[in-house]
Parts: sequence; structure tokens; C-alpha cells
Amino acid sequence: MGEKEKHISRSQVEHLAWLARLELTEEEKELYTQQLNEILEYFNRLSEIDTSNVPPTYHVIGKVNVFREDEVQPSLKTEEALKNAPRKRNGFFEAPKIL
Repeated sequence: MGEKEKHISRSQVEHLAWLARLELTEEEKELYTQQLNEILEYFNRLSEIDTSNVPPTYHVIGKVNVFREDEVQPSLKTEEALKNAPRKRNGFFEAPKIL
């Protein structure tokens, strides 16, 4: 890959490493510059694909969410909900204070 074909420079990799608080060796800087450019080039190739006849999708497997009707149902009685609570007070769970 020639210098003109690069999408991200070594100095940009160094800046990203600085932002992420990463210490990179010289070899890692060179390797990551190369790898990131390969990834970006792959995305460029993907953008060349004609997708005009492909409908947009949100799930690749075609599943849809199945919802049930929201119906009011009886819940547990307070005594039943609290019967295994290690600590309770005035009909509520009691938990230690966290400051």
C-alpha cells in the first residue's frame, strides 16, 4: 500500500494511543497503522457494492420482536415477596446504606 493510499497516518495512531493512554512500541505503531489502513480499505471496497436493490435490514436473520398484550395481572402479596428477605422494615426490603 503506497503512502498516498493510506487513510490513517502513523502520527494519528500515536495520537489515538495517547488519547487511550496506551504506550506503544515503534513496531506496534507501524503494525497498527498498517492494520487500521487495511480495515479502512476494506470498508472502502464494501462501499463500492451496489446495494440499490437491497432493502434495508435491522436484523440479518429476519426475526421480529414478538410482544404480548400488556395486561394487568395480580402480583405477589407483600408478605410473599418479603418472606425470604434477610432484612425488612415496614413492608419493604431493607438494605444497608451505601455512601
